[in-house]
Amino acid sequence: MMGSEPPSSPQVVEEGGDEEDEELSGGEDAELRTSAGRGSVLTRRGITLRVLLKDGLVEPGDGVLSIHYLGKNFVGDLLTDGKIRWVETGQIFNSPSAWATHCKRLVNPAKKSGCGWASVRYRGEKLVQYKTSWLRKYQPSADMEEAFEDVHIMGDLGNVMQSLASEGEDDEMGDDEEEEGKTAVPAEEKNRKSKTELHDIGVVQRRGDRERIPVRYCTLGTRDVARDPHTLVELSAFSAINRFQPFNVAVSSNVLLLMDFHCHLTTSEVVGYLGGRWDTTTQLLTVLRAFPCRTRLADREAAPAVEEEIIVLKPGYRICQNLFMRGLSLVGWYHSHPRGPALPSLQDIDSQMDHQLRLQGSSNGFQPCLGIICGPYYHGNQGVASTITPFWVVPPPEQRPNDYGIPVAVEVTYVQDNFLTTDVLNEMMLLVEFYRAAPDLVNFSQMWSPDTSILDKIKASLSGHAPKDQAYSQILEHVYNQLRSIQ
Repeated sequence: MMGSEPPSSPQVVEEGGDEEDEELSGGEDAELRTSAGRGSVLTRRGITLRVLLKDGLVEPGDGVLSIHYLGKNFVGDLLTDGKIRWVETGQIFNSPSAWATHCKRLVNPAKKSGCGWASVRYRGEKLVQYKTSWLRKYQPSADMEEAFEDVHIMGDLGNVMQSLASEGEDDEMGDDEEEEGKTAVPAEEKNRKSKTELHDIGVVQRRGDRERIPVRYCTLGTRDVARDPHTLVELSAFSAINRFQPFNVAVSSNVLLLMDFHCHLTTSEVVGYLGGRWDTTTQLLTVLRAFPCRTRLADREAAPAVEEEIIVLKPGYRICQNLFMRGLSLVGWYHSHPRGPALPSLQDIDSQMDHQLRLQGSSNGFQPCLGIICGPYYHGNQGVASTITPFWVVPPPEQRPNDYGIPVAVEVTYVQDNFLTTDVLNEMMLLVEFYRAAPDLVNFSQMWSPDTSILDKIKASLSGHAPKDQAYSQILEHVYNQLRSIQ
């Protein structure tokens, strides 16, 4: 029944009390409204779901509230007393903050707050927009800082990401904006505008790009906090540091195809993980499957959480489940340098070293972790194919512990698969859907060169990872048609 009351003895959960948007208790709310009246300024903290219900901006109902966080969806009922009932468990929450914090901690236990008003949606629109509507309707002369707070909250993603150090509603925009284009018309208009501006710049325009010139490892010396972490470093050979490559690597063509496709879709960096097997007897690392992360690295909060869930192998997560279902282990990761050389930055070197140490586990047994960088739109590439660079990091000498790790090129054997698997095709379609409304989506109809469009470039690059079964091109044509339909 719509707006039905909660059960007689529900489990009421109160979390997120340290947030500014935490709702007042029923007594405080009534007292504040009675004493202040419409003539006084009601603070933003005082605008609760009960206030919105009383003034008719929202209505109670089943399944009218939702949260999307790191690929997980949560649905809630809005009760007549302003409380929230989580549909999945029947738990009752006193405020959007309490519900958002609880749900997000299930996905990411390190999450400190839920930023409820910026995260919870009522019939597809963020609750913070209803709070703004209330202020405009009943308190148009409210304090300027209050009146413009929502402008800051709802600002574009780039501005939000400049204040990553603060914990609050701004910090939440990364993961919430992920689905913005699918639920709210204003977001679609914003994405359309952003894409127009992006296409004007274009992935093929080099003049506006800041050229990053790689440096030789020997020029780095001791770690320096003043050095740009995005400094690219040339790869060394194992032989140059008087070592042999301590393992062999074989990578399937389907891994390369899916990874290359993922990296081509956006002008922003992407990341994914590699599944396979490590044979301690033959010292052979076989990479059999790529697992793209459907999150943009611009979502600064989302990206580390996705990375953590895979490295720690927390149960219940999509990629973790896929690994175990296929009898695979985590054996590496990949990411893109969209318009730059496929060489590791200082930040990449530290990340790779961290991954290598984590995969060794508590037994201190050796298991390699392969890093791969894909450069799809760098004009220094030979031809239309992406540059794909496998690498590993050798720890600095013991007598120089403060040096950077040494990035080395890894020799790899590429194995041609017999056919394109359904798993790979499904992943490609999911990626198309995820990036469909993204502001950093590539314009596939744009020209890469005078006689080659971006889409033609993608086809040519992927053809280098073709399976033996030549019917793959007909199968992929369906994916390419989806890319054409986005423009």
